[in-house]
Amino acid sequence: MLVIDQETYDAIVAHARRDHPDEACGVVAGPAGSDRAERFIPMVNAARSPTFYEFDTHDLLALYREMDDRDEEPVIIYHSHTATEAYPSRTDISYASEPGAHYVLVSTREPDTVEFRSYRIVDGVVTEEDVTVVAALDPA
Repeated sequence: MLVIDQETYDAIVAHARRDHPDEACGVVAGPAGSDRAERFIPMVNAARSPTFYEFDTHDLLALYREMDDRDEEPVIIYHSHTATEAYPSRTDISYASEPGAHYVLVSTREPDTVEFRSYRIVDGVVTEEDVTVVAALDPA
């Protein structure tokens, strides 16, 4: 199950809506081994596409170095789908390389509806998980 605070949930949804009609993407980092989504990091979709997202390789390398320096890991890897449901595509599944991460998808196909779903993707197997939004994460 993914536990996410309201502020981070709102920030992911706002980023998805702001970048529409292109897909939005980003990471929420947290202390290594904690499964605590604490630091929201919106990224630029280098593909600038309504049907595909891609992290800029330089930005992604810098992010992983920064997370390493801070003893963090990607707890959530998120992106949006602009015209389809919030379910991983074949491409999304093939690119999923963080078995410990929650893969969050937000669909922006309906402007007045929030479709926010989370998955675990391990070795090509997609498992949807419950999402619990809390006012704030409990102190570590």
